[in-house]
Amino acid sequence: MTDTRERWALILGASSGMGEATARALAAAGDNICGIHLDFRAALQHVEELKTDLAGAGRHVLFINMNAADDEKRATALDQLEGVFAAARAAGRDPFVHVVMHSLAFGSLVPYLADDPKDAVDRKRMEMTQDVMANSLVYWVQDLYRRGLIGKGTRIFAMTSEGSTRVVPSYGVVSSAKAALESHVRQLAMELARKGTGATINAIRAGVTITPALLKIPESQQMIDLTMKRNPTGRMTTPQDVANAIVALSGPGTDFINGDIISVDGGEFITGS
Repeated sequence: MTDTRERWALILGASSGMGEATARALAAAGDNICGIHLDFRAALQHVEELKTDLAGAGRHVLFINMNAADDEKRATALDQLEGVFAAARAAGRDPFVHVVMHSLAFGSLVPYLADDPKDAVDRKRMEMTQDVMANSLVYWVQDLYRRGLIGKGTRIFAMTSEGSTRVVPSYGVVSSAKAALESHVRQLAMELARKGTGATINAIRAGVTITPALLKIPESQQMIDLTMKRNPTGRMTTPQDVANAIVALSGPGTDFINGDIISVDGGEFITGS
């Protein structure tokens, strides 16, 4: 039976990189977009252009500039989304959260050990990275579940990387967050299924992709050079590759794909380091 509900995608980290590409791809596929982003003055023009493009595709658009790891701001953002849903219902439509994408890339890129303590990770930077890049996924899913915003047909995706299991000199703090993120995905998948929600959650392990987050890694050029040698396709993963995969994995017949780590990398991961 055809699902006639009004589809919405909630994208955490929607203004650039994989989040932006996925917002555009889902909008083209028929989803309205609620984008959560954290941008300052220099980047806001691009955000406005993105919103205009999405609206020009005939989609409803709600973008909120905020720290996605802040509990109070998360509650306020979901209040706004519920308000949009209430207006849609009043107009005779039946909205639901079709896709949730957790694509937050804000972490500390420093080693664990350094002669000067200021050059190594400390408790504050470790906990900040874990909170933003891993634990915030749990809190968003909790609130969406308690508010009844996710259910049958909801597809949740969290962005991970092979750095969760492999060593890059400056990536250790982020690596630990990615490992925790994958653990959270497994636990949430089990609990969402046992509660009969009809929602699924999976981790997308993208290959090395040129994004603003990658370029902040001190070893980024070495990673790019190595990727070009080891990826069997002879090219790097693109944000559009990831977006295309999420559109496909959000389609009909995907309700039994749950709790997995799905590579979108052209075979890069299986070649080893």
